Amino acid sequence: APWHEPRQFAIAGQANVRFIQKGNNMSLVVSWIGVDTHGTASAYIAGDSRISWNKSAHFDYGRKVYASKQYPELLGYCGDVLFPSIVVSQVFEMIDRNVLINEKHTCKQKYEIVKNKILSSFKSYPTDVAGITQDQFQFIYITKETILKKPKFEAYLMDWKKGRGWRGKEVALPNKSSILYTLGSGSIEYTENYKRYEEGPTHGTSRAVFHCFCDTLSHIRDPNCGGAPQIVGIYRKPESSAIDFGVIYKNNRYFLGKNIEKASYLNNIEWRNRLFEICDGLTKKPKPGVARQPDILKRD
Repeated sequence: APWHEPRQFAIAGQANVRFIQKGNNMSLVVSWIGVDTHGTASAYIAGDSRISWNKSAHFDYGRKVYASKQYPELLGYCGDVLFPSIVVSQVFEMIDRNVLINEKHTCKQKYEIVKNKILSSFKSYPTDVAGITQDQFQFIYITKETILKKPKFEAYLMDWKKGRGWRGKEVALPNKSSILYTLGSGSIEYTENYKRYEEGPTHGTSRAVFHCFCDTLSHIRDPNCGGAPQIVGIYRKPESSAIDFGVIYKNNRYFLGKNIEKASYLNNIEWRNRLFEICDGLTKKPKPGVARQPDILKRD
């Protein structure tokens, strides 16, 4: 059922605020799970890094995905930029400081806590002032319950639309490695491209989703999508937290959308390339002995 539209508040100086330009995070955000013979083994959210303003300018280092350092929590967003980027950062800092959730909470309880924290912030947000908020934004939230002997994954979609308000729902997990949900204006091109991968030699695998993501981003026509891929994930391993991955893309290193120059401590984070292969952050090459995962469907 839809949530009630929060009461909107006016703020002083509305005439001046109306000149603020909206940051568009139209984006390409894709979430998916990896499944093996024991069930759901992993979950991921990947996003592009572009933020644009009325098609006249763009910034290719915007953060779209979040991972908790203490708990198995992931979130990605698209649509309006200002509100989600402020509030999601606050919520995940609260999670990491152990003041919002704990290891005994179920997936449903964690979702309700995160959802209510976002809504409580939105009640004070000046959505009635023209120029601040886009007409819609969406969040995909993935969590894992760790108190069970067999960890349980769940995913939820939250979205707000002007004139309609908030809605939320649980997203059913597929029984094979596959897409959970795609968000943003780039999802149309992604979905069309993914048809090739569903019929290709890597169909039904987690890496096929990311192969398609990188291939789509490299050839995307939508001017609101661009920059480097950014990716976060969680594994089935008990008592494990979420992971922010570094990405080797077009022979450069990126972390949460921002490029990183060579440094001796690069391997403090886990790196993947566009083929989803585990890489060494220093050499930018696949680590010795890792499984190679070629993408024969990629377009040059």
